Amino acid sequence: MTSSETAERPVVQMTGISIEFPGVKALDQVDFRLFPGEVHALMGENGAGKSTLIKALTGVYGIDAGEILVDGEPHQFSGPGEAQSAGIATVYQEVNLCENLTVAENIMLGHEPRRLGAIDWRATRREAARHLATMGLDIDPASSLGAHSIAVQQLVAISRAMVVDAKVLILDEPTSSLDADEVAQLFAVVRRLRDEGVAILFVSHFIEQVYEISDRMTVLRNGGLVGEYTTAETDRLQLVSTMIGRSMEVLEDLHVSTAHTVAVEEGSTPYLQAVGLGRKGSVQPFDLDVYSGEVVGLAGLLGSGRTEVARLLAGADRADSGDTRINGVPVRLRNPRAAIGSGIAFSSEDRKAEGVVGDLTVRENIVLGLQAGRGWMRRLPARQVDEIVDKYVAALGIRPANPRALLRNLSGGNQQKVLLARWLATAPELLILDEPTRGIDVGAKAEIQKLVAELAERGMAVVFISAELEEVLRLSHRIAVMRDRDKVAEVVNTDDVRVDDVVELIASGGKH
Repeated sequence: MTSSETAERPVVQMTGISIEFPGVKALDQVDFRLFPGEVHALMGENGAGKSTLIKALTGVYGIDAGEILVDGEPHQFSGPGEAQSAGIATVYQEVNLCENLTVAENIMLGHEPRRLGAIDWRATRREAARHLATMGLDIDPASSLGAHSIAVQQLVAISRAMVVDAKVLILDEPTSSLDADEVAQLFAVVRRLRDEGVAILFVSHFIEQVYEISDRMTVLRNGGLVGEYTTAETDRLQLVSTMIGRSMEVLEDLHVSTAHTVAVEEGSTPYLQAVGLGRKGSVQPFDLDVYSGEVVGLAGLLGSGRTEVARLLAGADRADSGDTRINGVPVRLRNPRAAIGSGIAFSSEDRKAEGVVGDLTVRENIVLGLQAGRGWMRRLPARQVDEIVDKYVAALGIRPANPRALLRNLSGGNQQKVLLARWLATAPELLILDEPTRGIDVGAKAEIQKLVAELAERGMAVVFISAELEEVLRLSHRIAVMRDRDKVAEVVNTDDVRVDDVVELIASGGKH
């Protein structure tokens, strides 16, 4: 439904919003409208300003200029609590709940019914069950939240938001960890809330999902407003082109396979060879060869063992069976530092916990791996640091191109580029990339994919992991298929290999 069908006045109207961080113009004169009874998608590349706009609305960030109206009244919230009191609730990508508490305690936290001054737990569970029923969830309110899937926790988070009768619900990347059935369950709830008059702001990198659920879209680019569009009247390619602000060549690159079988001379030695490598309770013993100049993809469902394989190859976890050989010579990779010494760099899928350091600058993050390899008593010369940092900021198109900007102020896509720069600065022979494009926009994704292909062409060995099978096929020369923490197949990626072929290997029983 369009705005004219929902209400004449927006429930949220943001006008001329500007926010500036040190060295970063995060928002520049941005306008935004959200009407009751609609699902409105906020679109744009990483770094476009989506998260900043949400944080401006919910009081996480103060604004430097502009005006925020809620139900026609001016507001500038000093924190999320004030925004929630005004009827604006947010459910983030990483569910902000307490897994050690019960479902009921999480839903009703701060709003528990009381009797004679004490919490009435029976009434609390009864109220929680009522809210769960509106989400279509038939679970025990007394059960521990941690016992439930991420999908259920997302719906519990929405239930918690609706306890305060929110008139605005912000969903920030709510489907990033959900499978197709779970997405369908979530969207059923979203449509029901929309039909009840709730205004829903939906942020997602999944374009097909945006077209499935949203009524209107606002596109941001480089901290500025590009435009407001009706979803049904906007072509997908037009949308993506508008988001990235570039020619369609970048989009075409996403559909061109770079996979060409590496010519391996008979009897040649792999750069890395894993023989019967395994770890009890983590991944079954497996064999894997990775040659210089090729990309080996790891394909499989969530929990199939892809990450566990990567961590063993990189020394992040210690194997309890099998051997690792570098250029035919056995090595013991007891820790990541030993792996770096053997020419192996590992970019973890959890870039927040195991990758970037938000309180350090771009410059400090890029040289972190190189400095660690030298030891902290042998500091890198400042001139050498500047040369390295300038080289990779330019080569990877890191934005903003300000080495002294704090990393936490950069978008997810640019943080990922900084992480790649860190490992490339160590001049590795083997680069292991675990979900390097997850949660980043199509433009940054295309740039990282192109970089991976170029690194292989220059002779680097690459192990590449992605939940998107199309991406694995696009980049890989060979594909190792994982299922139930076991390597079940290996495929040479010729031109006639299709996604369906890999899906069949993942789904079928036995090894191939």
